[in-house]
Amino acid sequence: MSFRSAVITFPGSNCDRDLAVALEQVSGTAPHRVWHGDAELPEGLDFIALPGGFSYGDYLRSGAMAARSPIMQAVVRAAERGVPVLGVCNGFQVLTEAGLLPGALMRNAGQTFVCRTVPLRVETSQSLFTAGYEAGQTIRVPVAHHDGNYFADEATLDRLEGEGRVAFRYADSVNGSMRDIAGILNEAGNVLGMMPHPERAIEPAHGSSDGRALFESAVRGLVEA
Repeated sequence: MSFRSAVITFPGSNCDRDLAVALEQVSGTAPHRVWHGDAELPEGLDFIALPGGFSYGDYLRSGAMAARSPIMQAVVRAAERGVPVLGVCNGFQVLTEAGLLPGALMRNAGQTFVCRTVPLRVETSQSLFTAGYEAGQTIRVPVAHHDGNYFADEATLDRLEGEGRVAFRYADSVNGSMRDIAGILNEAGNVLGMMPHPERAIEPAHGSSDGRALFESAVRGLVEA
């Protein structure tokens, strides 16, 4: 199996190793570890992951400073070429701030940090990331965030719904996200941002292995392609 991936680390990232371990366990190949100050990505990447954490201490606005770091220019170019990009939690915030995904992640309703395993409904199986699930399937994945309240204007929300770009939806109220959106895709389908942490649910010891199918479907789809 030939699979080349990279995990980006920003100052304040704390889930980068989790993502790296998940990618290595599923693909059998350790990902490249890329620092935020690097100007270029490794050649020939099949997959890029932006981890959770508190990049730049969440100063100014969650993800806003990380989105302007040198490496993100290369990530944007790669995404525009069609390279799959996954942003988890703070990575989702960075993707919206970088303009790769619409909308914004605001402070949770209730102003509290939410840290628990939650039920998610898979809204589409028609993407590289979600092909391992059935549409309508309920999975259990942990969340851990303070600024996961997804917001977009009604026209954007209608477009996301109409184009099948809502990937995951909270089955219960978690953080006040509009239409209970937990994860969305870009128009081309190669960029996924989600607040829940699939990398923390890839083996039974985690309490759930429901996140594993996301990585397996992505690796399988890319290798087969």
